[in-house]
Amino acid sequence: MPLRFYNTLSQQVEEFRPQEDNIVRMYTCGPTVYDYAHIGNFRTFTFFDLLRRWLRERGYRLDHVMNITDVEDKIIRNALAQHKSLTDYTATFEKAFLEDCKALRLEPPERWVRATEHINEMAAAIQKLSEQGHTYSSEGSLYFRIATFPDYGKLSHNDFSGIRAGARVDVDTYDKADARDFALWKAPKDGEPFWDTPIGPGRPGWHIECSVMAIRYLGETLDIHAGGVDLIFPHHENEIAQSVSLTGKPFARYWIHSEFLLVDGQKMSKSLGNYYTLRDVLARGFAPEAVRYLLASVPHRKQLNFTFEGLKSAETSVDRLRNFKLRLEKEKFPPGNNPKLAIRTAEAETKFSESLDDDLNVAEALAAVFEYIRDANVAMDAGDFQEENGAVARAFLNRFDRIFDVLRPSTQRESLSDADVEAKIAARAQAKKARNFAEADRVRDELLQQGIILEDTKDGVRWKRK
Repeated sequence: MPLRFYNTLSQQVEEFRPQEDNIVRMYTCGPTVYDYAHIGNFRTFTFFDLLRRWLRERGYRLDHVMNITDVEDKIIRNALAQHKSLTDYTATFEKAFLEDCKALRLEPPERWVRATEHINEMAAAIQKLSEQGHTYSSEGSLYFRIATFPDYGKLSHNDFSGIRAGARVDVDTYDKADARDFALWKAPKDGEPFWDTPIGPGRPGWHIECSVMAIRYLGETLDIHAGGVDLIFPHHENEIAQSVSLTGKPFARYWIHSEFLLVDGQKMSKSLGNYYTLRDVLARGFAPEAVRYLLASVPHRKQLNFTFEGLKSAETSVDRLRNFKLRLEKEKFPPGNNPKLAIRTAEAETKFSESLDDDLNVAEALAAVFEYIRDANVAMDAGDFQEENGAVARAFLNRFDRIFDVLRPSTQRESLSDADVEAKIAARAQAKKARNFAEADRVRDELLQQGIILEDTKDGVRWKRK
């Protein structure tokens, strides 16, 4: 079954075919580093991670660029309020973002690109747009005249034919129903940072940043452009207008967007008291893998409702996965191969792959994994699970984890490694052999306090993490 994605541009699920062999040129909208990233941001970034991992699993080679927006309205406002330079202000939040990505096991793109490192290229692109008649000047700022781009609105599927000519907007975001000419280059206000360029002093508007950096590193037509649904309009619509006007070619062939994250069924906002950064969540004692699992568990085109009860359920799911892995590694299975189980494993792996090929349907993929774990555990309990079944089960679980990456415990969370647990179990066995049952019970209780459950079976001690 071919790999397919829902394309926002066509509003259809389409078979994915890159322009060149197996190379995927992909641009994803990264963070605006004016604050710590919140869990809604990381819902989108986790989707990007799943997307790139599955593309690679399917044999594609990635050329993935993600931007870091380090000059923008909010950044300038906050930096001025704190009497800091742009560089000093954004460095704190860029560092925090990269640390948070590492905690969530989000793979880095092939290239991180910063807006402030491409100012001259942005000025040159704006100069070219001016020469083509797409811009006008007002009070030292340059604006893109959207009336010069007849296809404006084709991504958001809005009809902007009745727009008010000459209406313009200086801020980087604006109302979804209000299409206006947007700023490409902003004249400096008193005290604001600016760059001296051939088009005059100032700084770029937000939208031109992504167009210039995407074309600079990936060429005039991208294979995939991805982001959150909140970026469809105006940001991505404006990117298309600028980019196509610059090159005369389609800007991106597949536009893939992830839906919003809600908190307890409501839009996340500081005023509602339901605004959480990743650091807020981890400070409550939740493991990064549980957060990653929850963010990855709902298909990207569906809204994800974040709750702390849901996060506890995610922890339970991760524990179930880890305990199955532990059982595969530690239990002794009789030699041979149960053909029914071999068929069952192949069916589960096929379902897993077909689900992810189908527009990254993570819910169906996870269902395939957990239904298989249930059946395998039943077979193990009945003595029907054999050595060769274990080998293919481990291979399937490893494939699952190459995408979801939740099986390894975070080093900062787990006080006891597997080797530590095994050593304590051996010490308990020695205590029992010496008939020191009080010491054996003490070791069992100590392990239990650290989330390790022991089960004495006829084949020896079996253990799992709570």
